[in-house]
Amino acid sequence: MTNIRLSILDQSPIISGFTPAQAIQETIKLAQAAERFGYYRYWLAEHHAIAALADPCPEILAARVAAATSTIRVGTGGVLLPYYSPFKVAEQFRMLEALYPGRIDLGIGRAPGGDQMTALAMGEGRYHGAEQFPEQVQYLVAYLDDALPADHPFAKVKAMPAGPTAPQIWLLGSSDYGGALAARLGLRFAFAHFISAQGGDAVMHDYRRRYEPSQREPVPQALLCVFVICADTAEEAERLAGSIDLRRLNTDYGVNAPVPNHEEVRNHPYTDADRRRMAFHRQRVVLGTPAAVRDKLMDLREIFQADELMAITITGDYDSRMKSYELLAETFGLCHRG
Repeated sequence: MTNIRLSILDQSPIISGFTPAQAIQETIKLAQAAERFGYYRYWLAEHHAIAALADPCPEILAARVAAATSTIRVGTGGVLLPYYSPFKVAEQFRMLEALYPGRIDLGIGRAPGGDQMTALAMGEGRYHGAEQFPEQVQYLVAYLDDALPADHPFAKVKAMPAGPTAPQIWLLGSSDYGGALAARLGLRFAFAHFISAQGGDAVMHDYRRRYEPSQREPVPQALLCVFVICADTAEEAERLAGSIDLRRLNTDYGVNAPVPNHEEVRNHPYTDADRRRMAFHRQRVVLGTPAAVRDKLMDLREIFQADELMAITITGDYDSRMKSYELLAETFGLCHRG
């Protein structure tokens, strides 16, 4: 049995042939299974106007997932804070914490979560970018913890419902920016290896080296999120990976379409340039048999000095995605709850 916390990031993928509503139902189904399999956290991602991903509002879906489960931690991976008021986000997550005390995670990101046009639509014609992100994060933490300085103009403004516990806060990142900010503010940090496979180990090491203890987090806490496909055989894992290969190829070419199913993968007319692009993106995927995947993930954990591991899996059908997570839980010796 491997002594490590293992969790799931779910982007609520819309597989070709299925509806967005079905994708959301599959998220709820997978969250319930993840709890049975023994996973520690279940995070939901925020994306906008992307045909392959069904969830633009993870704070709402988190409430539904937490209601459908009883022990697994539920959170966001993450809320894209530049779009929103820190005070309103604090209220949303104080409400989630009141409903499900001790089970809520607030992961915060600064990416647009969609294309430039969608970002402008979110901002009613203006893209606010992330210039104010550090200040937004500090305000959000202060509102959640009722910790604004007494002489601050908003000191008497309280995020409700108040309570004795608060969500865990994680800063998300795929570059050195997020790690450096998390270290300076004394917050937990999650690195997205599934977005950027190069240089993340240095980011994580710098995060630990530069960490400034805070009242919330006396010591650094680092999580590594990896794209994983686990199957009974290496050949089956390779076949299942075809859907994410083509999905990423579509993204490169600006094709806004659902996640390709297995038939679409088989019938696609790949060029040599396509295959080179897919090979490049494969650096962000760990796939194979359960034992092979476990060994690779443990190697990455050691290289990155990660306290926790998180897996994201997308395939061309929901059953194989579920099976991948089940096999992963078994090979890590998670506590299956029947």
